[in-house]
Amino acid sequence: MKCANEQSLRYLVEKWLAPASVPVHVKQFSRTRADHRRFVCVETVQGAASKALFFFRHDDGQWCVYPAAPRRENLRMERLAA
Repeated sequence: MKCANEQSLRYLVEKWLAPASVPVHVKQFSRTRADHRRFVCVETVQGAASKALFFFRHDDGQWCVYPAAPRRENLRMERLAA
């Protein structure tokens, strides 16, 4: 799955989960524990069926359906500081 370039979170939610006529609810929003990046979980319910999807905010400001790659620590700087 690709990260959609320069598209709003609203556009991506409608694209992935529902047309504009189906209500969508934010179930959860927070930051990841490991690197404090933002994420949002949205859900749509139609009858007995529900669909939920997580969107992750990347460092470039884009929202994607996959988390960003973990940030790498600069080991050389840590070694020089020790």
